[in-house]
Amino acid sequence: MKRLVLTSLLLCLPAFAFASTCELSIDSTDQMRFTETELRVPAGCETVNLTLTHSGNLAKTVMGHNWVLVESDQLSAVATAAMAAGAANNYLPEGDDRILAATDLIGGGESTSIEFSVADLKGKDLTFFCSFPGHSALMKGAFILE
Repeated sequence: MKRLVLTSLLLCLPAFAFASTCELSIDSTDQMRFTETELRVPAGCETVNLTLTHSGNLAKTVMGHNWVLVESDQLSAVATAAMAAGAANNYLPEGDDRILAATDLIGGGESTSIEFSVADLKGKDLTFFCSFPGHSALMKGAFILE
């Protein structure tokens, strides 16, 4: 009986291990690049805690970076709206439902984190990018929910 209970518990461990918050991190540089062009989230994750760091030295007014998640077909439109939103709004259009998650804008030597649910994002084609003016052409990547 004890062996059956232990076996049952061991079989359930993977489900419990992935049901919690999954941690991701990505770095950004003064060369207008993210260190990753693809971020993968395991299938069992319900929540993601993403940390963005800026390993450069330039201030956020000159070379600021953020991390913004959108459906891939919305990237261009959201990037354009972000530029219009301006620096006072961290280059993020206020209340825009197309933005699924976004960090604060940071400068060299800084970091920021965001926690968000991925429960409603499964099966969608997702892209992350930096919304600082002109950065989205180079600073973008695929966000894949496995």
